[in-house]
Amino acid sequence: MLPQEIIRRKRDGKALTGEEICAFTAGLADGSWSEGQIAALAMAVLLNGMDAAEGAALTLAMRDSGSVLDWSNLPGPVTDKHSTGGVGDNVSLMLAPIVAACGAFVPMISGRGLGHTGGTLDKMDSIPGYTSQPDQKRFAETVRKVGCAIIGQTGDLAPADKRFYAVRDVTGTVESIPLITASILSKKLAAGLSSLVLDVKSGNGAFMGDARAARKLAENLVRVAGEAGLSASALITDMNQPLASAAGNAVEVVNAVDFLTGEKRDRRLEDVTLALASEMLLASGIATTTREAYDRAHEALESGRAAERFGQMVSALGGPGDFVENPDKYLPRASVTLPVPAANDGFVSAIDARAVGIGVIGLGGGRRTPQDTIDHSVGFTDLLPLGAETKHGEPLCMVHASSEESARRAARIVSSAYDITDAKPRTRKTILRRVTAEI
Repeated sequence: MLPQEIIRRKRDGKALTGEEICAFTAGLADGSWSEGQIAALAMAVLLNGMDAAEGAALTLAMRDSGSVLDWSNLPGPVTDKHSTGGVGDNVSLMLAPIVAACGAFVPMISGRGLGHTGGTLDKMDSIPGYTSQPDQKRFAETVRKVGCAIIGQTGDLAPADKRFYAVRDVTGTVESIPLITASILSKKLAAGLSSLVLDVKSGNGAFMGDARAARKLAENLVRVAGEAGLSASALITDMNQPLASAAGNAVEVVNAVDFLTGEKRDRRLEDVTLALASEMLLASGIATTTREAYDRAHEALESGRAAERFGQMVSALGGPGDFVENPDKYLPRASVTLPVPAANDGFVSAIDARAVGIGVIGLGGGRRTPQDTIDHSVGFTDLLPLGAETKHGEPLCMVHASSEESARRAARIVSSAYDITDAKPRTRKTILRRVTAEI
């Protein structure tokens, strides 16, 4: 079956058969489809869409391109969360150990940065010694012993998606709902989960900037997951500003450790993290009411048990045994730190979160091509949130860069991302909507 004929059919707006989708998935996995052909089909799908049958077929074919994990020997429920991507979104680093401390098992298979959004795996790679792509035995042992493990796709888990993901990242084809759905769910289904919670971002820093598009994606994810036998629900959350006050890799890890230890917690970040933890505890059956789920998650965080689990996970996967106690001892630091001054007095009325994400890439903290090497030390910290009061000349944020030139360039980008007005804006909701199979 010729790749160009499959591409032509989708280019002309026709539905692909299950056989054609399997041929494409096989070509992804064995390398017989070129990057140009993969990109062409991705663009055709972006422009012409896929119906429900095509989307489900692609999801299952990519799942079946590798092995499927079996966690039936674990003495508790197996659950996970996936975010569609945001700026300053380091939720996974806190969420996995919180839920693990409550008695669930969280085998979290994460991705690298995609487009302007950061990747959980890139953040974990900033920790010296941390093995973000362990063999299956070590992954399973860590989940069993610690309760959670944050890793990347191993070679035998949804290998077709791994290649597709990298090509979509650099070809302007990320925003396709069928492709996002298939990519997310193929990995999660391969991970052998019993339940899944999805964090679908909506706003100027999200791939689904439009609220209706975000809801459509959330509903599609929940529906396709259900068709594949996976219990799922979704929260649509606001991404009209960076979620954490840091954006980058090592700087977001520091932010996560501060969150877990109670040193500092960004309010919106805490809202989203605990809401998702509650959903996971409900989905896994550990809690029976939203109030009970929230209380369990909050207690795991406040008691320090979640921080302890995070430290155990880092150590089990090769990182320093005292990382939580001494993150600054191990994480890379940028050679240049530069404040970005506010242009005038007033209040932060709008933030272009996408521009902040692009600023991180410009610093070297993200990729323009799949082969790019990341500088884990760069990024932004102390980002002022919406509604914050500003004074002329005082910092909107701090830039961490490898050179004075790149720092000044990033400062211009992030400065233009902030709108400052005389009037304080209305407070925005962080959790916008809950989507379940019944909705």
